[in-house]
Amino acid sequence: MKQTGQSFNRFVSQCVSDTLDGLRDGLSHFSGPSRAAVIFCLAPDSPIFICDPQNLLRGHETKFRSLYLEADHWRGKVDFDPDKSRFAYIHLEKNLQLAGLISHGGRSASVFYQMWFTEHHPDICSVGPTERWLEHTALRLSHDIANGCDLYTGISGTFLREYATHAIRDQIIDEMNLYLGWDAHIRVYPVLDAILGISKTREEGAWPRGELVFVEPRFLPRMVFLARFSKSEQPRLDNLKHVRKLLLSVEHSDHKLVSDGNAIIGISDGKLPIFSIRACFFGGHGFLKVNQDTLCSFEGGTFKSTTRRAKLIQVEEALLESDLSPSEGNLLFRIIAEMVHNAEQRKFGCTLVIDLNPEPVSISGQALETPLDLGKEDLLALAKSLSKVDGAVHIGADRHLHGFACLLDGRAISGEDRARGARYNSALRFSAEHAHIIVIVVSSDRPVSVIQNGVDVNSQCSWNPVDSCNFIPETLQHWIDASES
Repeated sequence: MKQTGQSFNRFVSQCVSDTLDGLRDGLSHFSGPSRAAVIFCLAPDSPIFICDPQNLLRGHETKFRSLYLEADHWRGKVDFDPDKSRFAYIHLEKNLQLAGLISHGGRSASVFYQMWFTEHHPDICSVGPTERWLEHTALRLSHDIANGCDLYTGISGTFLREYATHAIRDQIIDEMNLYLGWDAHIRVYPVLDAILGISKTREEGAWPRGELVFVEPRFLPRMVFLARFSKSEQPRLDNLKHVRKLLLSVEHSDHKLVSDGNAIIGISDGKLPIFSIRACFFGGHGFLKVNQDTLCSFEGGTFKSTTRRAKLIQVEEALLESDLSPSEGNLLFRIIAEMVHNAEQRKFGCTLVIDLNPEPVSISGQALETPLDLGKEDLLALAKSLSKVDGAVHIGADRHLHGFACLLDGRAISGEDRARGARYNSALRFSAEHAHIIVIVVSSDRPVSVIQNGVDVNSQCSWNPVDSCNFIPETLQHWIDASES
C-alpha cells in the first residue's frame, strides 16, 4: 500500500535514528566515545538531508556547501533496477578525506545517496575497520528503507552495536583479495575467534606472549621452518590450551608459530609470504596485523581500534603555543613522548612536570647538582628509570631534568576527582597555582592525563551524550544556514 508523505517521513526518521544510535554505540565500544552523523538523499530529485545530533560535522559547512549544494555532480545517474528486490546491491562511495573525520557511504535503489561519518580518533591503529563499519551501515539503511515500514524490524541498530569483529573480518578479506585473489582458503572468523580465545588463556598464571602467524596453505612449502610438526601431530587451532602452551616456545624471540588457519604447522624465523595475518601477544593485550600493518589491538576478549599509546596531542599543541621555537618544541616533545611511552609499556605510574618558564620553578624533591641533558640517550634512559621513583620528574624548557621524586602541593580546587588517586589530584592543585606548567600523569593501568591550569584537558569534551535516539533529519541547506545566522 502506498504510504502517505507524513508516514513515510516518520518511517525514514525512525530508520535513520535506530541506525545512527546503534552505529555510535558500537563505535564507542570499539574506539572510545564516538559520534556519528549521516548525509543522505532518497531520490535523484529529492532534497539532501543531514542528521547530526552531536554536532560532529560542525566546522565543515563550507565544504558541504561546495560538495552538495553548489555542485550537482554527486546527483549523477546511477543505473539501478527499479525493482527493490535487488536492493542488496549498493554502489560504494569512498571516504571524503575530511580533516578529523572518517566517512564512507553508498548508493542504492532505495537510498540514492548516503554518506556516514564518525570522528577519526588520534590513537586509532587503522581506519580500515571503521570504514567497513560505515560501509555496512549504508547497506543496512538501504535494506531497511527498501523493506518499508510494514517489514521494518529495527534490528540494524542492534547489529551495528556488535559489528567490531565483522568489520575487522571484512577489512582482512578486502586485503586478502587484493593480495591473493578470490581463491584464498583461510577462514577468517575461526582465526579471529582463536586469537581472542588464546588471548584469554593463561598458562601457569601467565598471559600469552609471542607471535602466531596465519599463512595461506599454498605458501607453506616455500617457508623456512626451524621445526615442522608431522601432519598427524599438528595441534588444531581450536585447541586453545595446546596452542597457548606452544606459544611458550616463541616467547621473547623472533620465532613465530605458523598456522594454516586449521592447525599449527611449525615454528619459523624465516621470511613471511606476501600475505599473512599476524597475532602479536604481549601479555594482557596484543595487536592484530595484516602483513606489517597493524589493524587493531585486542584485550579482555574484545577487539579495539586503539594503538594503546597516548598520542599527547594536547602536549604538542601546548608546545606549539609556547615561546619555544618549532624545532625546540619538537625536540622536547620527543623526549616527553619517549618517557610516557616507556611508562605505558612497562606499566608503571609516573608524573612529568613540563616547566616552560624561562627559569624553572622551585619544587620540593630530589634536586640535582647538575641537571641532566635529556638530549643524550644515556641520560634519557636514566631519566626513564628515575620516573619510577615516587614523586614527579621535573623537566625544563631547556630539555634538562632538574629534579625527581618531586612533591606537588597546592590548595584544594573545585575540579578534583576523588575517584582518582593522589598523583592525579596533586597535579591538578599544583598546575592551578603555577603558570606555564604542563603536568602529565601516567597511571599504571594505562590512562594518560594532560593537566594545565588545574584542568585535565583530556577530559574536556565539546559535545554531550545524547540520551534520546529519536532524531529528526533536516535539510542540509537549513543546517548550513542555521550555522551562518
